[in-house]
Amino acid sequence: MRSQSIYKVPQGKLLKISIEYDEKDNVIRDIRITGDFFAYPEETIELMETKLRNTLIERAQLQEKIRSIITEYHIQFIGVDPEGLTQAILMCKP
Repeated sequence: MRSQSIYKVPQGKLLKISIEYDEKDNVIRDIRITGDFFAYPEETIELMETKLRNTLIERAQLQEKIRSIITEYHIQFIGVDPEGLTQAILMCKP
């Protein structure tokens, strides 16, 4: 199933998330992260999208995965944080 959300991170920027997910297994099959935030290095957004595939759409697991990707690849976000990104992804599910 395809879905999307638009979320304004508190004291942050706008996030637009588009996902394709498996309803039966409740996992992300594909994800696109856009918005008016910044990430450094820039190509790490695509890396984040790739690494989030096959992740269970559940708050604790998503937050842990996002935090570990940020730490492992030394990603710096301006205008978004792991909690905001997690919330925007969760909002994609009806």
